[in-house]
Order: sequence, then C-alpha cells, then structure tokens
Amino acid sequence: MLSNMEKFKSIVFGLTFGLMFALWANLMQNVIDLPDVLVSNSTNECVDVFNYREDDKYTCQNLPERYNHIWVE
Repeated sequence: MLSNMEKFKSIVFGLTFGLMFALWANLMQNVIDLPDVLVSNSTNECVDVFNYREDDKYTCQNLPERYNHIWVE
C-alpha cells in the first residue's frame, strides 16, 4: 500500500509529465504551421510563400516574423 507521500509524488509526477507533454505538443503544432518562404538562390529574393494555416495570408511583400526558409533556383 502506498503512503500519502508516495501518492503525492505520483500525482505531482503525473501532472508534471502531462504539462510537459502538452507544451511539447503545442510547440510541434506551431512548428508544423510555420509558412514556407521560397527564396531564389541567385537573387536572394522571395519567390513564393506557402501558407499552411487557413487564416495566414502571407505574401512576399508581407512576410511573417518566423518561417521556414527554403532555397530554390
């Protein structure tokens, strides 16, 4: 039979693990949703932007603060 201290430690461990998993899942979702910005290798200018979230309306003239930088020819 578990003592009260062991039960408390188990609950704290479970809550901590659950919180860490939720934070990790949120981080992964944010990384997956980052737009892809295609940049020309020769001119170093934006060629196209691929938005993955429906509410994102980014263009080469309106680049997001964070994005996946992809070099193209």
